[in-house]
Amino acid sequence: MSQYTELKGLYHLRETIGSGGFAKVKLAYHALTGEKVAIKIMDKKSLGEDLPRVKTEINAMKELCHQHICKLYQVLETEDRFYIVLEYCPEGELFDYIVAKDRLEEDEARIFFRQIVSAVAYIHHQGYAHRDLKPENLLLDEDQNLKLIDFGLCAKPKGGMDSHLYTCCGSPAYAAPELVSGKNYLGSEADLWSMGVLLYALLCGYLPFDDDNITNLYKKIQSGRYEVPSWLSSESVSILNQLLQVHPKHRLSIEQLIKHPWLTKGFDLPVEWQTKYKRKVDDDCITELAVYYGKSKACMEEQVSEWKFDYLTATYFMLLEKKMKARPVRLLHRPRINLNFQPKEPKRNSADSENIVLTPVPDTPKSDKRPTRVTEKKGDQEDKENFAVPQTPVTVRNKKNSRPLISASLTEQTKPRSPLMAKQLPITNTTMDDTILFATPSKPTDLTLNTTLSPSRSFDSQINKLTESLAGETPISEKKKAASMDNELNKAHETPGQRSRKGSVFGSLEKMFNMLTPKKQSKSTTEGARKVKALHNVFRTCETSSDYVLRRLKGTVDEKCIPYKQSDHTLRCTVMDDWGRIRLAFDLEVCTLPKMPYIGICRKRVKGDVWHYKKLCEDILTSSKL
Repeated sequence: MSQYTELKGLYHLRETIGSGGFAKVKLAYHALTGEKVAIKIMDKKSLGEDLPRVKTEINAMKELCHQHICKLYQVLETEDRFYIVLEYCPEGELFDYIVAKDRLEEDEARIFFRQIVSAVAYIHHQGYAHRDLKPENLLLDEDQNLKLIDFGLCAKPKGGMDSHLYTCCGSPAYAAPELVSGKNYLGSEADLWSMGVLLYALLCGYLPFDDDNITNLYKKIQSGRYEVPSWLSSESVSILNQLLQVHPKHRLSIEQLIKHPWLTKGFDLPVEWQTKYKRKVDDDCITELAVYYGKSKACMEEQVSEWKFDYLTATYFMLLEKKMKARPVRLLHRPRINLNFQPKEPKRNSADSENIVLTPVPDTPKSDKRPTRVTEKKGDQEDKENFAVPQTPVTVRNKKNSRPLISASLTEQTKPRSPLMAKQLPITNTTMDDTILFATPSKPTDLTLNTTLSPSRSFDSQINKLTESLAGETPISEKKKAASMDNELNKAHETPGQRSRKGSVFGSLEKMFNMLTPKKQSKSTTEGARKVKALHNVFRTCETSSDYVLRRLKGTVDEKCIPYKQSDHTLRCTVMDDWGRIRLAFDLEVCTLPKMPYIGICRKRVKGDVWHYKKLCEDILTSSKL
């Protein structure tokens, strides 16, 4: 946390859940609400030519607010970094869901595709074209709802959606024929083609246009010819044909798609594309903020209505999210602890018994004056002021022992509810008789971004020159990004003792009381495989022994000459490229299933092309005969 001082007191950082050549994404807790968020941290020096793309994404997300678009909460820019605070989607990419299911049934694909259409229709209505629609840019939240991300390649034509665009960008496998041909194009029409490719991937489990050679891939796209699997219904074949038209004027428009019979089947209603979020402020949220900051409701409403996307905006949005989920609209009132504060030892005598209570120093406005040290004597309750002071975590001095008392237990409110829970949880509200609570770190979840040249990778300009890059040397900028990615991946193989603990909010506190606090023992291999909760990315075997499944899995990976490293019941498999860099990395974890006697294999892509990963995983699991 010390390296991200700008976030201190605002967010409690946890593990890294995604990283790339110039950015990393960390799970965090919003200090005032306790809500989970994803913080995208980008180094400006490493961004280079991608700096305008980041600013484009920020500007677009400030304007776009929709139930199927990942919400922007706050943007914090410093001289060296961008901090982009976003909605946290714990269920990962839609692509992983497709991999787990192989392909989706028509009814399930319809539910997801309606949500995609809803988001894109809203974007187009706001005057934007996304230009990078693909399963990797669609995340699933805890309720299995889709959230569209990555607006770095979006465009807002000055003349409106009927104005042509000139920049060739996006992912080759999802690019429209007019883009790969180098022609001017309409952003809305290009998005409709990408949506056709997306729908095909949902229904079939693979791409309609695919080839390792980019030149051949472009020829297939320009021809518009693709395989039609036998399991597709006539209605599905029809809508795919209407979307994957080579001539852009022959494609369905977004207005036609909203009312299309395939999308309304079973719903009897057109797709609802209007946003559920209004920029008119909510009275309950404003009241809670006004009470906390000690301001009038009118003043607080005026401040929030400026939509600066600062910490106040983030806090308002999270309170609003609580209200929409029928949860109490309340702040936790937990300012951060000033670990550098060293109180003087008070003079004591036998006749005067008093407790010295150290209170944290909050991050509050200057007008909100709060004491940093309070001396309370017995019997002086009548001298207190007539206003309520929020409860805060405190350290209680013991008369016989000057060292603070520490508890490593967790309250019911802070127990993790999912395997993606953070390493440490926020401090709970305490009273004068309580002790400071903090949690023992759990195993981090590492995800990295794709840095290989592949048909599903996004490019922000000159997409037709990709063939030249493949034929010759890797560009220097690509080498730098790949090297950085390899460093991130190598860190994932380090032992817990080698990993840095700088990301811990309470790092200093843990070091100070390391000898005093009982630590939770790490799970040993003898305890068996981990029990998973989410099953959408788990392959179910017909075996009941985790050790047997692990041996079979290792044998298959060895037979295919795929290098791997083992950690407990997890195999980290890697595939190298011609330069000796990691081209593809993924985890295969043997796990137990809830309420089932069978063993499962949980799959997770760490780095590399998504479709290459899908094919290789399927090959390994099929060959293992489990």
